[in-house]
Amino acid sequence: MNLPIFQNFDQQNKGLALLFDPDKCPGPNLKDVIRQAEKCDIDFFFVGGSLIFNGIEILIEQIKSLTSIPVVIFPGGVIQVSPSADTILLLSLISGRNPEYLIGNHVIMAPFLKKSGLEVIPTAYMIVDGGVRTAVEYVSNTVPLPADKPDLAVATAIAGELLGMKLLYLDAGSGAKYPVSASIISAVSEETSVPLIVGGGIRTADQAHKAYSAGADLIVVGNALEKSPEFLSRLCEVKRTFKDQS
Repeated sequence: MNLPIFQNFDQQNKGLALLFDPDKCPGPNLKDVIRQAEKCDIDFFFVGGSLIFNGIEILIEQIKSLTSIPVVIFPGGVIQVSPSADTILLLSLISGRNPEYLIGNHVIMAPFLKKSGLEVIPTAYMIVDGGVRTAVEYVSNTVPLPADKPDLAVATAIAGELLGMKLLYLDAGSGAKYPVSASIISAVSEETSVPLIVGGGIRTADQAHKAYSAGADLIVVGNALEKSPEFLSRLCEVKRTFKDQS
């Protein structure tokens, strides 16, 4: 495939993305965070959130003015679209049964997306129980996959791949008590063949290492970075460890 976001995976490298919520963006520190991200060889900036009060356009334009690192929209709703970004993940929330998040919102967004010039990647989005009820669960009115039942996650992921999704995304959600388990990541990775993204609840380098080792191709971190900026350097060290092994 000629999709830019896939280039990293085609090289057998592990990827790392930073997720910026427009309502919780570093603000005056944005330039410093981006400089550090460039030094650490971050692959993507994700922008979006389940419920936001500020639009994404200004933040995306700020990021684009400071770096050439690709900006990927991680949309929580139909208003989170901007032609200023490079890519948008067209999320189908296949772990739930709410038709608006399976196809309804997609129909509303489709005409604009077709004309936007954005790289649009159909993504099978799966929420996994992270120990607390997250914003995405509340907003989407869906129930997460049980953390102790890998077989359900595997069957759901296989369904997403067979439906033609180009990415799989396992997410414990923002503010999760614990991340997606290595057992679920490993089980899904072994039974599917498309790139696997994992996010939510990753707060330590050890958790990142376990996710990569279990089969995650791309890790997404957000809240932990806001609370501990030095966490980024430790994450990058973990990522480089896997790059050196490839």
